[in-house]
Amino acid sequence: MKLWKNVVMAALAALVTGAAVLVYGSGNTAGASDKLPDPEAEAALARTGPTVLYDTAATPKLVQRILRMIVLAAETGELEEMRAVLESNELKPMVAAKHIDDPIAYWKAQSVDGTGRDILATILDMLSTGFVLKGKGDTGMYVWPYFAEIDLTTLTPKEQVELYRLVPPKQAKAMLASGEYTGYRLGVAPNGIWHYFLK
Repeated sequence: MKLWKNVVMAALAALVTGAAVLVYGSGNTAGASDKLPDPEAEAALARTGPTVLYDTAATPKLVQRILRMIVLAAETGELEEMRAVLESNELKPMVAAKHIDDPIAYWKAQSVDGTGRDILATILDMLSTGFVLKGKGDTGMYVWPYFAEIDLTTLTPKEQVELYRLVPPKQAKAMLASGEYTGYRLGVAPNGIWHYFLK
């Protein structure tokens, strides 16, 4: 009887051990390969065109330098602070389709209240979004926001929210319908030269 009891206990122990192996083994496998699908990531990967980037630390040092200068000037709330940034640039960035001799004066004229603070806010909002690298080598250009270089009809719900955060809702809705971004865009070359900020 005692022998029979030992056999039963051994069988039960083996059964419990086997179940534990199955549970923990399948748990590890699920964590490695059976991840739930991510529709947002899949939709973004399926889209053709440049890859959307978010980490400016991955850009060349000279690009990081000019971006830091632009942001610090914009954060002061004084448009005149941007003049030093413009003068440090190898050339004045384009701010309109035609040549503008004094971008600061132009931005003030375009501003809703003449101070240019809404322009500074637009720059800061734009640089907080994703961006793309358009082209390669010397002809490459880092462009903000990424909406300027992709078909807006392919935006995921998350990306649509990013667009609504950047431009007024009525404008965003029209852009989504047409597939084309018509707002401000900013371009910096890999060598750190700020080329444009315009519509």
